[in-house]
Amino acid sequence: MKTRDIRKMSIEEVRVHLREAEEEVFRLRFRAATEQLESPIMLRHRRRDIARMVTIIREHEQGVRRLAQRESVEGATS
Repeated sequence: MKTRDIRKMSIEEVRVHLREAEEEVFRLRFRAATEQLESPIMLRHRRRDIARMVTIIREHEQGVRRLAQRESVEGATS
């Protein structure tokens, strides 16, 4: 998932995708331990997606950078 795609989501959507990605990483790690993964690179990609989402959520919480939906609402009221 690209960073610009994540920034277009609302904070709730990002959290939902984060939860799904964490569950998928759990399943992939379990599968890697019990059998051969068909694509080990998928695990790395999902972990990086999680890192991107966590970073964007933290930026939003600290006010460094707001998510797209929130910016449009603030811009309309100003």
